[in-house]
Amino acid sequence: MRVTSKGQVTIPANLRNRLGLLPNTEVVFEEFEGGALIRPAVSLKDLMEHRLRKACGVAAKGLSTDEILQLTRGED
Repeated sequence: MRVTSKGQVTIPANLRNRLGLLPNTEVVFEEFEGGALIRPAVSLKDLMEHRLRKACGVAAKGLSTDEILQLTRGED
């Protein structure tokens, strides 16, 4: 991976996904001896809340809470 003349670098998609680096995500660079760390500027709590909001309502529907409990507990 190379830095362009404009100082840009392409972050691989799998790494962006794991880190939650969505388009327009603000990031922070922290300099360390011999390198740098890039991370989302938002807190982990904010990131998790975003992911939970995004996932809300996507689960398949069809079983009631009682039916799910019965399946997970093995009750008859």
